[in-house]
Amino acid sequence: MAYLTDGHQTLITFDALGSGVTLLLKETTVTPPGIDSGGENDTTTMRNETWRTKQPKHLKTLTDGSCTFQYDPGIYDQILDIIGVNGLVTVTFPDESTLEFYGWLNNFTPGENVEGTMPTATGTIICSNQTDAGVETAPVYAA
Repeated sequence: MAYLTDGHQTLITFDALGSGVTLLLKETTVTPPGIDSGGENDTTTMRNETWRTKQPKHLKTLTDGSCTFQYDPGIYDQILDIIGVNGLVTVTFPDESTLEFYGWLNNFTPGENVEGTMPTATGTIICSNQTDAGVETAPVYAA
């Protein structure tokens, strides 16, 4: 087992544009999706004597991811093509392992352009866990 010791170079790929298309974005920060169990199901009944009881929920949630990017203004044409379009998203970690899941770029928000600083934009990725045909599809991690 090898733990990550540096966040560089973590990349995001959106297949919504088709293979071979380079998105005019360069990641400066990446927050990969997390996993959430959704809290508890209350199983307390009138037969409990001292303690309220709980059980975990059955379904899991792949939580949103986010990124900060350096961008080329030409990205606006590409963003119009992929924003809100469900497709395969790949996070490539520094050790070259990957996490692939279905989802979409939910927003693209440029920051302030300020003299002396690199302009950046932020984006949020929503994980859908389903294909366009509505087939439930789990995220896939590959070492």
